[in-house]
Amino acid sequence: MSECIFCAIVAGDAPASIVLDEPDVLAFMDIRPFTPGHLLVVPKRHASGLAQLDPDDGAKVFAAGQRIATAMRSSDLPIDGVNLFLADGVAAGQEVFHVHLHLVPRTSGDGFGIRARAQTPNRTVLDGTADALRAAVESFGA
Repeated sequence: MSECIFCAIVAGDAPASIVLDEPDVLAFMDIRPFTPGHLLVVPKRHASGLAQLDPDDGAKVFAAGQRIATAMRSSDLPIDGVNLFLADGVAAGQEVFHVHLHLVPRTSGDGFGIRARAQTPNRTVLDGTADALRAAVESFGA
């Protein structure tokens, strides 16, 4: 079996409950769901993080996620909303190092959520951060 569990699932060497199978993208149920219907969308080509992800594969992952999230609302599952979540790196909570987009169906009071306090920086701090990020983006030619 492949070292990467998601690559093994893509190859058919590990079990998964498949929701969508396209030439470049696979969607399957998360085995540790936050809510009923929680699933993952992965590119079939391995990329450990966003920096390694081919932009075309990324576009296909998000397009599939959008289609599935829209379809979820017409399913038999109780769904009032959907969160899309992608963790990139250990500090962001990534546990499996193959890019994957979580689709988490939501209902009022389901208990799932991001627990953080929003910061309130002043405009000078926001402008300085924007300048630093703009320079980084421009250096990558994005």
